[in-house]
Amino acid sequence: MNPDLYPDLVAAGSLGAALEQTAADLGVNLTVVPHEGGTRVTAGLASSDPRRKPLSVYIGAEERFFSISGWSDGIETVTGATPDLADVVKAGVAWGQGTHVREMRAQLPFLHSSERAEAHERGPAAVVELQWTAMRQQAAEAPGFPEFGNLVEAAHAEPRLRQLYVFSSHWTLGFSSCTGFPFHLQVAIAPSRNGSPYLVLKHPHGPCTGEAATAEEAVTLAVSQLPAGLGPAVTGTTKRAE
Repeated sequence: MNPDLYPDLVAAGSLGAALEQTAADLGVNLTVVPHEGGTRVTAGLASSDPRRKPLSVYIGAEERFFSISGWSDGIETVTGATPDLADVVKAGVAWGQGTHVREMRAQLPFLHSSERAEAHERGPAAVVELQWTAMRQQAAEAPGFPEFGNLVEAAHAEPRLRQLYVFSSHWTLGFSSCTGFPFHLQVAIAPSRNGSPYLVLKHPHGPCTGEAATAEEAVTLAVSQLPAGLGPAVTGTTKRAE
């Protein structure tokens, strides 16, 4: 810890202690918990919302700044960096109270969130729709790989797949029944390459469970392997979806 950059942290003994002192000076309640790794230069700021992991805080090495990252239901919903420890405390208080990310950004301009993070706060259907839009755009931007585009469109046309969270890994489509990471994978489909068949897989890098000549046939085969009664993707990670 560089004393020239972080004299307040050096005086307090750790980032966690400095955050607690700053919170006391501001007259606000803040629960500091050990960050993963538990060093003097990292800290976590707990939330009363059980869906939110503690807000991660760590320091810069070459210049003074405090970086934060907040995850909720397996999605990174807020990030930011500031040289002001009071800003970190204010962000921690808002995070801990369950304040919506958009409101947090309005209060603290150093914070940022992605379109996916804001969709997450509208519900799982919004995340799924956004992800499908991104996947179709990815396919449109790969005209040299029409088999991938055919697969994306065939999967999107199938209601039982369209209701799931879709992602690609090395061009293989994975379908999850939850919107957060780690995903709860239900099935995957690899596109045809150089005349090879489309492959239906247990997961993007898993064993093959069937082959098909066309994207439409691969989608039909994949759907036949989905659990009966599987509904739309839910918010959360694999534990929530099980």
